[in-house]
Amino acid sequence: MSSTVRRAIGFAFVGSIALLVPVFVELDRFSSLVESVPIASILSHSHAMTVLVSVPFLAVTLLSLITSHGPLFDLFAFPGDYEEGRLYGLASFCLAAAGLTVVTLQFGMPIAVFIASVLLLVYGNLAEKLTTEWTDDSFMLVTVFVTAAFIAGLLAQGLTTVVTGESFDVPLAVFLASSGALMAALLRSVLFDRDDPLVMLTVAFALWLFADLLPSLDPMTVISALIITIVFGYLSYALETASVTGMLSGVLLSLLTIVLGSYGWFAVLISFFMVGGLATKFRYDTKRSRGLAEDNEGARGSGNVLANSAVALVAVIGSAASDPLGVPETLFLFAFTGAIAAAMSDTLSSEIGGLYDNPRLITTLEPVPPGTDGGVTWQGELAGVVGAGIVAGIAVAFFDLSALGVSVIVVAGIAGMTTDSLLGATMEGVVLDNMAVNFLATLVASIVAIALSLATSVVVL
Repeated sequence: MSSTVRRAIGFAFVGSIALLVPVFVELDRFSSLVESVPIASILSHSHAMTVLVSVPFLAVTLLSLITSHGPLFDLFAFPGDYEEGRLYGLASFCLAAAGLTVVTLQFGMPIAVFIASVLLLVYGNLAEKLTTEWTDDSFMLVTVFVTAAFIAGLLAQGLTTVVTGESFDVPLAVFLASSGALMAALLRSVLFDRDDPLVMLTVAFALWLFADLLPSLDPMTVISALIITIVFGYLSYALETASVTGMLSGVLLSLLTIVLGSYGWFAVLISFFMVGGLATKFRYDTKRSRGLAEDNEGARGSGNVLANSAVALVAVIGSAASDPLGVPETLFLFAFTGAIAAAMSDTLSSEIGGLYDNPRLITTLEPVPPGTDGGVTWQGELAGVVGAGIVAGIAVAFFDLSALGVSVIVVAGIAGMTTDSLLGATMEGVVLDNMAVNFLATLVASIVAIALSLATSVVVL
């Protein structure tokens, strides 16, 4: 058994300490009924209760900071820990878990969310490390992690409800476990093993948000969302339009879009992935010979997917929170479609326009070599307009949009495409990279869509 597997087993054991939290909570409730029990006077104070429940994680933190050698050190040490002579990786993990304990007991994070966030990470990691003993295939490792993390997250929520006596909302638990597993896998693909505390914190707060936004879910919606997104995700990987991390990003975004939005929102999102992926593959060899092709045979990674979709994801979450925010859901719909229209326009503009000669710099209209940041061709600009029109057409097929509303989406998409070219000509490679330019372009498009929808009274606050 390798050291990485032994370390994963150790972290799974430490993470399982989180299961004590609901036990202590129930003990607190029981002690309030039995005044003669000495611990009752202690547990009756919520702050004292929080300290008591945090003690196991804090004790492991202290132990990890004073351990510099020996079997325990060798079990939990990351490579960097050997250089520093302390188990900082374990200490940071336990401190993060203790912090989540405080948030759970003092600020209302659901106990099931806290337990699930810890266990899905440690047991997903354990399953992945065990799998590395016989394969290093990235797709297989990701699949194993997500599957094991999903099962652990679901069981953690179930066990919590058994201990606390609360009702077990199966559809919501399945959604939280699946989205948490996908999010953890995605974050771990771009971070290091010692960054697992950051992964755990991010997943916990995201799931807390989802649990608050979705008090109940339709079982068929969750089941169909999982099936649809997994199928599309696998196809994107099999057709080599997305890398493993790109596939993870797409599956997570699609799942959240269906559950937090609707199938119409998903149709708009998937149109970008499908059409954009095909455009990237279109005459790929020609683009490669011209030095314009995307890396990795055109398979887009997580950075590219998130840069083009992050604004849209915020809009989807905003739509789910539209009632408590007091903002019309339609406003978020225009922000969403505007951002996707910009991503589609920019992708088609660069992928189609790059096949033609004589591009001109958008700021000066001077001829520039093909592939120059900010260089545009009329063919590319026309393709970009068509891309915005595709998104608007899909939106009008699923939503009750007027001709003015369609125009808002198209104009927002063109504005985003133009912003991308302007930033490419002035800032890309100097203060911004391509991912940042893509993100800002979709952000501008979203803002333009919101402003135009309000100015034209398509949306009335």
